[in-house]
Amino acid sequence: MIIVSTSCVLRRRVSFGTALAALALVGLSSTAFAVEKPPLAPDTVAPFTADSRISATIEFGLRALASDIDENIPRRLATIDERVSCVHRRVLFWRINANCDIYGYVERSGGVSLYGRGDRVYGSVPIYGALEGQGANRYTARIHGETEASATIEAEARPELTRDWSLALNFSDGFRWSEPPVLHVMGREIPLSNYAEPRIRAELGVVRERALAAARRLNLHEKAETAWRYAFEPIQLSDNPQVWLQLTPQNAAFAGVRADGRVLSGSLELSGTAETVVGEQPPAVTATALPALGRDVSQPGAFDVILPLRIGYDVLKDKITRAVSALPPVAGLSVRDVQVYPSSGKLVVGLRLAKASDTDANAGQWVYLTGAIRVDANGHAVRFADLAAVTDDEGAAAVINPLIAKLRDSMSVDYGIAYDNLLNAADEKLTRPLKDGFRMEGRLSSAKLEKVYLSADGIVIAIRASGDLKILYGM
Repeated sequence: MIIVSTSCVLRRRVSFGTALAALALVGLSSTAFAVEKPPLAPDTVAPFTADSRISATIEFGLRALASDIDENIPRRLATIDERVSCVHRRVLFWRINANCDIYGYVERSGGVSLYGRGDRVYGSVPIYGALEGQGANRYTARIHGETEASATIEAEARPELTRDWSLALNFSDGFRWSEPPVLHVMGREIPLSNYAEPRIRAELGVVRERALAAARRLNLHEKAETAWRYAFEPIQLSDNPQVWLQLTPQNAAFAGVRADGRVLSGSLELSGTAETVVGEQPPAVTATALPALGRDVSQPGAFDVILPLRIGYDVLKDKITRAVSALPPVAGLSVRDVQVYPSSGKLVVGLRLAKASDTDANAGQWVYLTGAIRVDANGHAVRFADLAAVTDDEGAAAVINPLIAKLRDSMSVDYGIAYDNLLNAADEKLTRPLKDGFRMEGRLSSAKLEKVYLSADGIVIAIRASGDLKILYGM
C-alpha cells in the first residue's frame, strides 16, 4: 500500500477563540451544520496508453560468420602451370630466345578474420605462394629458379538490409604482397605475380559468392518475424499490485546495420502503442503479419509507458482520523467518524462531529470539506489545495477551522517509496530471457507526471516513464 502525505490550504482562517465564541452561540444545532452532502462523482480513468517505439536488434557474432565463410573456401586458391618466354639475349651474333615452365601454387595460410567498425565489415585472409621456373628445352635445361612470397587478401563490405529483408554485402576486395614473387633467370627478373594474380582474383569472385550465401543463411526475415511476435506478448511489470504491459506494434522501420570488433547487428524500430493494465493478465493480442519495411530511421526511438500509482482513500481516511483524534475536544466536540471520496474533480473529507459527552455511537452531525489535489512531482508528494468547509454559516465554519488547520499542518501523503519500487520492478521485469535465443532488455531512465485522477477507489497518479526497450537475438 502506498503511504502518502498531505498538506492543506485554508480558505479562511478564524482564531480558536472566535471558534469557541461561535460554538457558544450556535451549539450543535442541526441548522448550523445542515448542508447538502457533495455527491459521489469519481473521475473516469482513461486507458494508460502511450505511443511508443521499441528496438528489435538482431546480433550475430562475426567470429561465427567468419567460420561459416571459412568452411566454404578451399585451402588451395590457385595452381600455376605456365610456359613463358624467359630468356631474351644476344650472344655474339645470335639472339637467344628461350622458354621456361612456371609452376607452383598459392594457398591460404590461415583462417578468415572478420571485424567491424561503424557500418563496415572488414575481412582478411593470409596466403602463401611457392613458384618455380625451369628451362623448357635442352638448351635451357640448366636454367632454374624458385621463389616464395606471402600476401594478405583484404575485403571490405558495407552490409545493407534490403526491402525484401535480405542482407546484402557490397564487397570491394584486393590483396597486397608482403614482397612480390620474382623469379631470377640469367640476370633477368620475371614477376610471377602476373601469373598468380589472375587465378587469385578468379577465386575471390567465388569467395564473394560464398560470403553472400553465408549472409543469406542468417535469415533476418525469420528472426525479425519472431521478434515481432514476441513484442505482442503481455509483460508483467509488477507483482503487487499486478501491473501488465501490452505492446501492440503497428509498423517496422529499418534502423541500420552496425558492426563493432565482434558483432554484426541489424536494428529495426517497431512503433505502436504501449498500454498498461492493472489487475489480471490481459488477454493475449493476436500478432499481425510482419509489415513491409518502412522508411529508414537513424536509430530506434525511445520507449514510453504510462505507469499508474494508486493511493487508496482508506489510507487517507486513516491518516486524517489519526490527525484529528490527536486534537482535544473543541468546545466539547470531537470527531467520531471520517469519510473520504471524490466528487467532480474535488476530494471530499466528511467529518462527523458529536459532543464528547454523548455516549450514542451514532450521534453527531456531518460537515464536509472539499479541496483539489496537488501533486509535487519532484518531491513525490500529494497535498490538498484550497481545502474549505462546504457551508456558508459563519458559526459552523468557525467550529471546524481548527480541524482544517490540523489537516493542513500535519497531513503528509508521500508516494516516493512506491514510485521507486514501481520503476525498479518494471526495470527488473523488462529484462528477461525469451525463447529461441531471444531476450528482452529494458531500462527506464526518466519519469514525469502525466495526469492525476480521483477514481472510485483512490487517487491514481499516472506517470510517463521513458527509456529503452530492446528485443535482442544473438550475443
